[in-house]
This record gives sequence, structure tokens and C-alpha cells, in this order.
Amino acid sequence: MDVSRIRALRGPNLWSRHTAIEAIVGCTPACFIADLPGFEARVRSLFPAIGELWPGGGGASISLAHVLEVATLALQAAAGCPVTFSRTSRTAEPGIFQVVVQYSEEAVGRLAFELAQALVNAALEGSAFDVDAAIARLRETDEDLRLGPSTGAIVDAALARNIPYRRLTQGSLVQFGWGVKQRRIWAAEIDATSAVAETIGQDKDLTKTLLQAAGVPVPIGRPVESPDEAWAVAEAIGLPVVLKPQDGNQGKGVTVNVDSRAQLELAYQAAAEIGTVMVEKFLPGSDFRLLVVGDRLIAAARRDPPHVIGDGLHSVRELVDKVNADPRRGEGHATSLTKIRFDDIAMARLDAQGLAPASVPDKGRRVILRNNANLSTGGTATDVTDEVHPEVAARAVAAAQMVGLHVCGVDVVCESVQRPLEDQSGGVVEVNAAPGLRMHLSPSYGKGRNVGEAIVANLFAPGDDGRIPTVAVTGTNGKTTTARLIAHLLATSGLCIGMTNTDGVYVNGRQIDSGDCSGPKSARSVLLHPDVDAAVFETARGGVLREGLGFDRCSVAVVTNVGSGDHLGLNYITTVEDLAVLKRVIVQNVAANGYAVLNAADPLVVAMASVCPGQVIFFAADRQHPAMATHRAQGRRVVYVEGGAIVAAQGAWREKVELREVPITRAGAIGFQVENVMAAVAAAWGAGLSWDAVRRGLGSFVSDVLTVPGRFNLMDYRGATVIADYGHNPDAMRALVQAVEAMAAGPMQRRSVVISGAGDRRDADIREQTAILGACFDDVLLYQDAAQRGRADGEVMALLREGLADAGRTRRIDEIRGEFVAIDTALERLRPGDLCLVLVDQIEEALAHLARRCAEAAATA
Repeated sequence: MDVSRIRALRGPNLWSRHTAIEAIVGCTPACFIADLPGFEARVRSLFPAIGELWPGGGGASISLAHVLEVATLALQAAAGCPVTFSRTSRTAEPGIFQVVVQYSEEAVGRLAFELAQALVNAALEGSAFDVDAAIARLRETDEDLRLGPSTGAIVDAALARNIPYRRLTQGSLVQFGWGVKQRRIWAAEIDATSAVAETIGQDKDLTKTLLQAAGVPVPIGRPVESPDEAWAVAEAIGLPVVLKPQDGNQGKGVTVNVDSRAQLELAYQAAAEIGTVMVEKFLPGSDFRLLVVGDRLIAAARRDPPHVIGDGLHSVRELVDKVNADPRRGEGHATSLTKIRFDDIAMARLDAQGLAPASVPDKGRRVILRNNANLSTGGTATDVTDEVHPEVAARAVAAAQMVGLHVCGVDVVCESVQRPLEDQSGGVVEVNAAPGLRMHLSPSYGKGRNVGEAIVANLFAPGDDGRIPTVAVTGTNGKTTTARLIAHLLATSGLCIGMTNTDGVYVNGRQIDSGDCSGPKSARSVLLHPDVDAAVFETARGGVLREGLGFDRCSVAVVTNVGSGDHLGLNYITTVEDLAVLKRVIVQNVAANGYAVLNAADPLVVAMASVCPGQVIFFAADRQHPAMATHRAQGRRVVYVEGGAIVAAQGAWREKVELREVPITRAGAIGFQVENVMAAVAAAWGAGLSWDAVRRGLGSFVSDVLTVPGRFNLMDYRGATVIADYGHNPDAMRALVQAVEAMAAGPMQRRSVVISGAGDRRDADIREQTAILGACFDDVLLYQDAAQRGRADGEVMALLREGLADAGRTRRIDEIRGEFVAIDTALERLRPGDLCLVLVDQIEEALAHLARRCAEAAATA
């Protein structure tokens, strides 16, 4: 068994909406379980929880690749990962399989796949495999990487409202929403909270001063610089006291109820390890945490210090071990409770009770291991949200707002939260930015509270899902022009547009990245941009295969067409039907209230309508096309051509745009541009643009080297017409020939074409390109691409020449080394009235070269 490639599909993909590991697995001829006596029994003995190797059985059809798939999923599930999807598919190559397994954390998925390989190999070789150690590794990795309970609760609440999210770091920095609607959190702290407010909250002495000014009761005390000064302050304000760091969190270094000089020395040392030490008057009562979000108290919990109850049989250490065995207790903050730990503070607290770790407490005796009650030091929490007196809630809100914290944990010490603080000598002892939410989400006792929902409600108004309009465009031909035209229409309505395509990434018309940016990485970068009001993504097949989509849902999905010759034979996409299945991924991921814009003249595209979660807008030049007629009869949206105009219709309603007012179509003469305009009009309609904005946009869009580089760019060279285009497959050649015929001055007009071929196309596709051109052009100048993409020198040129063997019109064929040499040769042969089509390879460089030559010719005319 050989694994030749592993990919992480980080967005909706060919297989599912789940994030997944995709691997290419090659097996030897004896790769089926039926050919491997005893193999299944050995696998099950090594990993009993593997489950069914193939749903419903399968006998001889179960391959080692299938076993690898099932093991990868089962190992993650055993480690507690929420995964359910996996699949193994045969490819056209014998013994080669595609294995796809869902993951929740990419590193965990990759590790699970690696461990599953080890398991299968162990079963093949009859060697050992430590499944417990493997699951422990996976669980540990997952706990290190997954979101903690606080951040996770906020993310879950956002997902419940269909708000997209993205982790910006391996930690707890998360972005919700896209573009101008985005908001960010860091754990339970939101982006609206200022660094000033956070700094104030960390300075406990300054916080007390501000709270006193707001009329919030606080304990008296102040910072100190030595144990002697600490003892002096303690005597002045009266024992017992609390010692804590002035700038601390999570209860670190806090010691309460200090009533002796010896205790104070230890407490001072613990606090001093964190920072400047504060001494405060100890307030009697229980420790309560009140969670304030915005201007509301959302939850409240009583926190009890870590403790054990004696049973007259076990030692303190044994009792602690029993408590720590609770699966809810773990290290750090990944679990709902934290393990109780033995340290100097715990030892001192035991000593104060006349106990040691080996002591056996009497049955029923409560043994305290720490004075402070923070969950992060092993404490427990009891929900008291419904018991909080309105005056106590008001003081908590006042404390949070005085400091300036939008999400605030207010620590209160009092006898009961059912009475005002002033009536019981209670007070606020701390306020906390980014408070832990564990005690409210999953309290040790009482009702859990959905505090994540309250935080999300503070970030996004009701009904706001944080999304901006997004349009995804795919197809064999026309997708770049269509994407640019849609972006132009949206920009005409006054929106700041982020756009990705094969030429780069653009925000508000400014290019911020170059090269082929039609993949998911570029789409994600646009959605991160804080100025973007709407986004248009050209979505190429390569990015979807490589990584999936860069978004979870789109408002509008546009499929221009699906033709042959577009990278068929690569990545196991061997037929045009395979290609259609790949390109329909954007249709499958249309929002429920969105639209798929589909070419009704293409049966493969029409079939995609059945998988669209939203509505469908069909477009085709012929309104009588069966798919169009049926769709319109059902009261649905269609776009077609009638009487020299593009018509948008739904039922009896119609809107028209005259083609003579759309420069890119040359008054409707350029058929493929009419197709692109229909698709763009339908997309704008689906996105909710006004028809005035659509008309303005169509009227101001021109197909030049700045607006749509390499897409039917027209130039003049000494009275001859030069067309530059990036067409690179047979369907594109047919469209270009139709356009040339529509533009031609007459049958006697001399026409020439400059063409090469991409080496990663099939032989038949390369031949077909020149076969199509040969019937339209008099002169054909063949040149070799700068990159042959795996082909031998001259191999592509030979295939191109073979395609011209039966050329109907072509009279002259030249083979030229170098793209720019070929262009210059063609230009020098031109005479006024001629037409020359240049099919460019290096788009930017070739267009710049052509523009320079045309400018030089104009200057010398």
C-alpha cells in the first residue's frame, strides 16, 4: 500500500461540505481483504473499535484503502473528535483509490491518517500496534489545538445563527463574518473593548478607585512592596486579609482569609511571583462570579474552593486522586473543570487544618485545599443566576461599564446574592476582561447558561449573519470576463468590491495581489479585508480540487458552461461529466436564500439545478429553449435575448437592456460576450442590484487590456484589427471563430492567427484547437509556450500542425520560436483592413508588448 499524496480540503469540496483529508492510495494487486487470509481478524484484534469495514458488508470488494479510510475515521472518533464522514472511491487507474476522511482539526486528521497506516501495516505484517497510545496521542493533539470551552461556546452560538467564522491563529483569536461586517474575539473578549479598558481591569488598585467613584462597594486595601509593609497594612485594616497580585488573573497567586504573620509570609511569596502585591480586607461570605455582557447580567455562579470530603478510609492525597479522576476534570481550560493540584499553597492550607497529604480525614469532614475558589485552581461552581437581586446585578453592570468592558466577569464576595451588597458588607473584589465561561456553560451544580449566545447577540444585531454578498463564478469559458463584469456592476452601485480571478486580487479596483488568484486562499484574503462590501470570486477547478472552496456559502453561484478540453485527464477528472460534478460544488453551496445562475443551453449545467439549496435563474439566448420555457412557466427567473435586447423575466414581469447600449457585445454581434452579459445580468439580479445600476454598469464596461486583460481585447495596428485573447481550449476557439466571422469585413478579408498550446492538455484537444482555427484563418503562426508542462521540446507544435492537416481555409503555416517573435512576425505582415487574432500565453507581458507595438505604429503613422 502506497500513499502518494495527502491534501487537506479546508472548505466545501468535491466530496462533501466537511473539512477532510484526501489521499491517493495505491494498492498492489493483492489489495483486497478476500486475498489476505486472517487480515481482518488481525485488524480487529489490534483495534476492536474499528467498526464495519464496509457498510452492509462487501466481501471481496473491500480494499486496503477502504480499511485505511475506516480506521482513520474510527481513531478520531475514539479520541473524542466530532467526525462522521468518510469515503473511498476507485479511480480509472487500476489499484488507485481516493480516500477522503473528515477531520475537525487538520493536524489531528493528518495524525489519524498516519496512525491508520501504521495499524494497517501492523495487521499486514503481523506486528504489534498500541492502539491506546495512538488514541492518547490523538486526544492530546486535539486538546492542544481545538478551541477552549469559552471560545468554543461563542463559535457554536455564531454557527447556530449561520454566522461564518475563521480562526486567525492556533489560539483563541477568531473572526466572525466577512468584510465590512466582520467582528473579532479573543477568547471571551470582543474587538470593541479597548486596550485601555483591559489595562484598567488588570490594575486592581486602579479598578477599585474607579468602582468607588461609581458607587460600587469594594474592600479597603492597597499595594505593598514588602512582607513587612504587607503585615503593617493588614494590622491597620484588620485581620483577616487577602493577598493577591495587583495585575493577575485566573486566581493565580491569590490567598484569602490570611490571619497570621506566618500565613502572610507564604501568601506574599505566592503573589510576588506574579507581580506587585496587594493587601485587602477579607470580606466574609461566598465567592460569586457575575457575568456581564453589554448592559445585562447574563449569568452568575457561586464558586467553592477545591476540597474533598473525608470518608474515614482514604488519605487526603487519595481523596484528591479520586476527585481528579472525574472525566470533567483536566489540565488547563480544555475541560469543564480543572484538576486539584498539590503545591505549596495547598500544603499550607492543609497545615492550617492540622492535616498532611497522608492524613485520613474523618468521615464527612470538609478538607479545603485552597482558599480561593477559581475553577482554574480546581474549584467548583454552582449556578445562581436566577437568585441574583436586581441591586446586585445593577452594581455588577455598573462595575463593568465603569471600567469599559463589554464582556466582564465581576467577582463579588458576600453572604448571599439575594440581598443588596450594601446590606451585608459585601463588595466587588475584581473585574476581569476575557472571563472564563466554563462555570456558566457547564457548572458543577445547577443549570448551564448559553452565555455564548449573549456574546454573539452583542456582536451582531438580530437577523444579521455577518455575511456580505458573495458571487462565485465558474465554467470552462467566460468566467473571468463574467466575474469582472459582475464586479463592475456591483461597484457601479457604490459598493467596495473585492474580486479574485486568474489575473489577481482586487479591492475597490486596486490590485493587491497578482498571478492566478482563482483559488480558495485568495477568496479568504478578500473576506478578511475590512473594507469589502461585496465579493466576486472566479472559482477555478484547480483550487476546488486542491483545497475546496474558500467560503462556506455564496449568495450567487454562476456556471457559464462546461466544455471539453479544460484540464481533462488531470487529478482523476477524466470526462466532461466528471468536470461538471466538480464545477457544481459552488451550486451545492449556494445559500438557502441565494441563487444559482445556470446556462440553460448546456445540459450538464442545467442538471446542476437539482442540487441547488436556493433558487435558480436560467439564461440562454433562446427563450423558447425547453429548460427556459418550463422554468418561466413555473414563475421562476430567466434571462434571454429578444429583439436586440437582453430580457430579464419572471412570470409577466420583464426588464430590458438594449444590446446596442452594451459596448462589450458590439451591439450583440459578439455571441460569447452576449452569453457573458446574460450571466452577469442574472447574477446582479440575484444579488439584488437595482436595474438602473445594472444599466449604468453595462454601459460603462469595455473589454480592454485594463478592464479584462486577455479577454477579446481589440487594438488597431496601422489600420488592421488585432484581437488579443487567452482562449486555450476547443470551446473557446469555436466562440472566437464565431466572433471573428461576425466582425469580418467580408470573405476576402485576410485573417491571421498566432497560437500555441498548453502541454497539460490531451493530444486530441491540442489538435482540435488548430482544426477549428484552420477553417477561419488564412495564415497560422505557431509558437511554443514558455513552459511545456511536461511535454518534450516540439511535441506540442507537432500536435498543433497535425490539427491543421485538413484546414479548409489556411494557406500558410509558420512555426516560430518565442511568443513575442511570433507576435512581431504577424504584425509586420498586416495590411490595412486585415484581422489578426493573437492567442497569448504570458498575458501581462504579451499584452504590454502588443500595446507598445500598436503605440509605436500610431506614432509613426
